[in-house]
Amino acid sequence: MSTPPLERSLEQRLGLRERKKLKTRRSIQEHALRLFQEQGYDATTVEQIAEAAEVSPSTFFRYFPTKEDTVLTDEYDALIVDAVRAQPPELPPVEALRNVMHEMVGEMVATDRQRMFDRSRLMLSVPALRSRQWDQTKVTQHAIIEALADRLGRSASDFELQAFGAAVIAVLETAMLSWVETDGRTDIVELLDRGVDFLIAGCPL
Repeated sequence: MSTPPLERSLEQRLGLRERKKLKTRRSIQEHALRLFQEQGYDATTVEQIAEAAEVSPSTFFRYFPTKEDTVLTDEYDALIVDAVRAQPPELPPVEALRNVMHEMVGEMVATDRQRMFDRSRLMLSVPALRSRQWDQTKVTQHAIIEALADRLGRSASDFELQAFGAAVIAVLETAMLSWVETDGRTDIVELLDRGVDFLIAGCPL
């Protein structure tokens, strides 16, 4: 079976040692998500996750500082930045980001749908995760703005660029919320397209 493009891009960024660490981190996360679904987030302990993943609690904490991080952690921000920078220079920023969301979210749904859905549902339903997710979202938003600033030759502190980045993140978050609320029955890529079209049209209501 060939490696999906998103995974291939991630592997190309990492050396052998880091790829091995990624494999262990993914294993711990998968066991954590399974236990959260079976017993509930609050009822699941770090010790139970470590035992299921066949690692020691100290090893668990080398990969995840807290239990919350087993849900919140992923490797996609750097790939998003790379994908934005790789878009054809003649494309307007909104179309460049549409392409990136299409490619990345579409592949995530195709190859890693259950993990993506489980993480999203937990982030929306567990109060401690919701508050931490906001911090993580701001990191992603900043990464996108930095990539666009380089692309456009503008400062990342530019107000319009900041507002644009926030609007794109809002589309992504709203699409994710709708996807989870319908138990994944909606097409998240189609929702993202609708959101981007709404932005391009000037948000007519």
